[in-house]
Amino acid sequence: MSKKLRELQARKSSTVTAMRAITDKASAESREPTAEENEKFKSLRAEAANIEAAIEREQDLIALEKSSGVVIPDNAHIATEDNRNADATGGFKSFGEFASAVIQSHVGGGRGMDDRLRAAAPTTFGNEAAGADGGFVVPPQYSSEVFALSLGEDAFIPMTDNTEISGNSMVFPKTEQTPWGSNGVRAYWQAEAATATATKPVLGVQAMRMHKLMTLVPLSDELVADTNALDSLVPRLIGDSIRWKTNEAILNGNGNGQPMGALLSTGPSVMVPKDSGQAANTLSATNLFNMVSRMPPGSYQRAVWLIHPTVIPVLATLVLGNIPVFLPAAPPASGAMTMTPYFGTILGRPCLISHHAATLSSLGDVQLHDMSYYRTITKPGGVQMAQSLHLYFDADALALRAVFRIDGGPKIASAISPAKGSTTLSPFLQLQNR
Repeated sequence: MSKKLRELQARKSSTVTAMRAITDKASAESREPTAEENEKFKSLRAEAANIEAAIEREQDLIALEKSSGVVIPDNAHIATEDNRNADATGGFKSFGEFASAVIQSHVGGGRGMDDRLRAAAPTTFGNEAAGADGGFVVPPQYSSEVFALSLGEDAFIPMTDNTEISGNSMVFPKTEQTPWGSNGVRAYWQAEAATATATKPVLGVQAMRMHKLMTLVPLSDELVADTNALDSLVPRLIGDSIRWKTNEAILNGNGNGQPMGALLSTGPSVMVPKDSGQAANTLSATNLFNMVSRMPPGSYQRAVWLIHPTVIPVLATLVLGNIPVFLPAAPPASGAMTMTPYFGTILGRPCLISHHAATLSSLGDVQLHDMSYYRTITKPGGVQMAQSLHLYFDADALALRAVFRIDGGPKIASAISPAKGSTTLSPFLQLQNR
């Protein structure tokens, strides 16, 4: 029932009640209604008739609206909302346009503030009078683009067992038992009617806590004015730096304010010995097969080779009979814009050319890793970015800050003892210096 219909019915009820009061009063006094009362009664009767007609019209309208599929609730209303809050770009066409808007927001004491800055991050705008507290968080779209660049090409994070967490720490259960070991869950051949041998898993924990990797970039007024350079150059440089630092920490980090590296001498990594009497600056097929033989079962199908550029000339000459050990990557298909980040394959597994490896003949010039044995934690959304004019105010420069939080470490604490023999196995291998 509509609100208007209820109001009309209430008016009709009130009018009828007033008419009843006139007749009841005359009856109670055992008399006929006076002339004045009769006039009042007639007036109320006419009013009631008009209300009745209005009720009928309202009921007809309600019926027609229902039949046409249009039903308007009693409490219906129209509301508008600034949907720029839901826009990952904050309403800006590019990162350069956003940076220019930040600059303009400080022109004339802040009177040039772009409304999109307030809409994009209304709760992150600090006090303009509080120095470095003032600033603007970069819209998520542009932060995500930088994060995507940091994960491109030869990044190790996508190869690891990565978990995104909202807090600053996480504890993971872990076990280092092997199917052939003497502890943990074990299967036994059972004689008929014999009592079963009970076993239980040997579990430990791996506690991880985020470390902060930060990039602080002063941008001159001239660079900010060149939005094309700002869009293409600065995000790529930040992404490259984050990728390099995280890759280096995953391999060689000391665990002090940064991830624990997979190749620490106190960790699970294994140095594969060189050939007996092997000369310096050489590489043999035996070196490579010896490395493959030191991987845990199932790891080689996930493994990636890592070599320094100085290894390429000697690697290219290695053959098994007439079959080359190294096969270069196939050229891109016709019309393709990019090639695979892998240089090629060694013994069937992808090969990355990397300056994280050592130079030819040094320890670690050739590496072989199964990065699924390495665990990382990162923040959802990856890189957090912000801009402010206050830090470099005297230099007329805009400060761009990028923060990436990460921790990582090998899932196992030491090399794996084999089922037979004494030569240990590891998912993280380096070739000995020669």
